Amino acid sequence: MRGFTKAARALLLAGCAAFAAPAAMAQAPTLRVGMAAQDVGRLDPHFAVSTIDRVVVAWMFNGLVRFRPGSINPAEIEPDLAERWETSEDGKTWTFHLRRGVRFHGDFGELTAEDVVFSIRKAATAATSAFAADFRAIEAVEAVDPYTVRVRLRENVPTLLGLLTNYSGGYIVSRRAVEQRGADFARSPIGTGPFALERVTPNQSAELVAHAAYFRGAPQIGRISYRFIPSDASRDLAFQNRELDLNYGRGDQTWVNRTRQLPNVTVDVFEPGELAVLNLNTSIPPFNDIRIRRALAHAINRPEIARWRGPDVSREGQSLVPRGYLGFTADNGLPQFDLARARALLAEAGHPNGITIRVIHTQLPEMLATMQVIQQQLRRAGITLDLQVVEHATFHQQIRQNLSPLVYYSAARFPIADIYLTQFYHGRSIVQTPTAVTNFSHCNQADAEIDAARLTTNREEQLRLWAEAQRKLIAEVCGVPLIETLLVFARRSNLDYGYELRGSMSLGPLITEATRLR
Repeated sequence: MRGFTKAARALLLAGCAAFAAPAAMAQAPTLRVGMAAQDVGRLDPHFAVSTIDRVVVAWMFNGLVRFRPGSINPAEIEPDLAERWETSEDGKTWTFHLRRGVRFHGDFGELTAEDVVFSIRKAATAATSAFAADFRAIEAVEAVDPYTVRVRLRENVPTLLGLLTNYSGGYIVSRRAVEQRGADFARSPIGTGPFALERVTPNQSAELVAHAAYFRGAPQIGRISYRFIPSDASRDLAFQNRELDLNYGRGDQTWVNRTRQLPNVTVDVFEPGELAVLNLNTSIPPFNDIRIRRALAHAINRPEIARWRGPDVSREGQSLVPRGYLGFTADNGLPQFDLARARALLAEAGHPNGITIRVIHTQLPEMLATMQVIQQQLRRAGITLDLQVVEHATFHQQIRQNLSPLVYYSAARFPIADIYLTQFYHGRSIVQTPTAVTNFSHCNQADAEIDAARLTTNREEQLRLWAEAQRKLIAEVCGVPLIETLLVFARRSNLDYGYELRGSMSLGPLITEATRLR
């Protein structure tokens, strides 16, 4: 992951020539972004699962449709690569009409229906996508003509547009680039977005250049330097010294208050709230014993975590689905903080003197700090976490190999209960299975409710089924919700996004053709 093959180096050298900007673009300013990362992972958008990768992928790719910049409201989804669409009366056949003249980065030519068909099939295939489970309802996708795509569903889904938006598996890639570059596509991706990847210098930065032929118009920013600075202190110092224009912030009240005091600086706090959950692997010791799972759940003090984070940036987790999502319910039987009950359950399970659990965790500063607070809380109940701290990309690899019985995972998804429940708690999504996504708990007790809710066209019944699914999963203690942390970035006041930032499904500010440095 850290080096390049000879083929990749050749591709990047060729890419640099292909992305050579016109003279006018060369004079445009460079946006310098600081990210809490050691390196990027995979920039193939269908494998971009970490915040680090999601933020930059959104600047390079489009979907058939998109969230309006600055919004995560599904009611505000609008045309992107598709200029219009229609559906059949039964809602199972969707026809998308593509914009003409959309150009891929470099010399990869015009977007056609074949690229869209290829992209959706790629996103729906487990070997080529981390989001394949989301697309299981798609029966067929075909190119009607060079600018028309038809999607047929075998069953209704809560929102097809939500799957095809500019997020996760909805991104459209160049078929020719994927086939030519193979595994190297993950570090030399080709999209249609306002910015194209020029090069990645491992452990230093990803450098992007403006896509002068972008269909919405040439970007006003000429380049983006996406710099990997894992240390909060180093990144903050670089921002204070005006070496950065945009800085990945901490979901921490002290950090927000301090940064707001800097001259000519704006701190953006925005949706979605990333729900942090302790996922407990019910298939292996010690969490194959529900008493130990319940003990851990009772040892968690959510109000204390939220106070530590601060009111501007956090709120208590109340379920295994984030607040505000369609289908969320707080009426679910979530175990409350009770140290005496936690100790009694441990003793009942044969651990009167406590238990030590080895846990793999990321070095990403914000996640590590939260986990250290959790570690302190659990210690009070006699549960000791032996944290094995690894680089963030390594963390993502290892937790998908069942190497940690407890997985701290913080995520935001399309704001509907189905996607969160399916990805994290459906049997099809269990890690190390052919259809694996992010089910680290190995729970499948609510599969029937999750599947039935997806199929029904009765909204009240759908809500009832999603609520019942949450109750079953919480009763099994598949996961323990902690807090929801809003996204935080700091920017120089001369950085104008070109829209009001209220939310971003890419987990970072969307840099568009309208973004400018005044």
